[in-house]
Amino acid sequence: MIRIADGWKEYSVIATGDGYKLERWGEITLLRPDPQVIWQGKDLFSMDYDAVYRRSDKGGGAWEYRRPIPAEWTVGYRDLTFKIKPMGFKHTGLFPEQAYHWEKTGALVRDAVRKGRRPKILNLFAYTGGATVALAKAGAEVTHVDAAKGMVERAGENARLSGIQTGIRYIVDDCKKFVLRELRRGNRYDGIVMDPPSYGRGPGGEMWKIETELFPFVKLCAGLLSDDPIFFLINSYTTGLQPAVLENILRLTVGQGNIEAYEVGLPTGEGISLPCGAGGIYIHG
Repeated sequence: MIRIADGWKEYSVIATGDGYKLERWGEITLLRPDPQVIWQGKDLFSMDYDAVYRRSDKGGGAWEYRRPIPAEWTVGYRDLTFKIKPMGFKHTGLFPEQAYHWEKTGALVRDAVRKGRRPKILNLFAYTGGATVALAKAGAEVTHVDAAKGMVERAGENARLSGIQTGIRYIVDDCKKFVLRELRRGNRYDGIVMDPPSYGRGPGGEMWKIETELFPFVKLCAGLLSDDPIFFLINSYTTGLQPAVLENILRLTVGQGNIEAYEVGLPTGEGISLPCGAGGIYIHG
């Protein structure tokens, strides 16, 4: 079953078709490739948009602008504010479908806060901090870890834009190395969020390939959970990795609690749902 992030007011998918999606980010409209859009639709290139990301036959691609737009701007989601910027490889610095997870994990944190706890949450492969900001706003103490210094700096900007000045620890490091150090230190967390890449390298050249690294890494991270954990969330954009795979990994590593696995997606102007990856979450209790 697909879980839809339908709470946005300053973002929307206007239309989809022929490998592209037309999106509204505040007052700016962007046309971006999407590998899931294998159906035919409207001629999006004949519609009004501000910029398009065109792929190159030689790999990569570049943005083309129909009219001048700001180098960066902001969009809001409920009481959160995020910086948006057209970047390389078609990215904008935010994955709006993750609002579903912000809502779900944020509710779990707020419930724990009402019971007198200040949950400690670890966000791994944390990118520009969508989950970090949402969880900190909900009342958690968040450790944000990513190997890319520029993305960690942007996460700090997003936190400040959302009115968060304290409660977040920013770490620029290889996630596996950090987890190993935390295990040695005896540090524990009430919740873990991870958004591992399909393939990547750490700052010291460390190799990551999700097919071989994800299971042992989740097993390693399970050792960081406190005696009374709240949740363990895995998100994945790897093509072909089914939600049931995430469910199986969580059951074999974290425990036999309440585990859900699903697709995440966005509503579109055609009245359909655009799939945007898979999620799996363990909820204790």
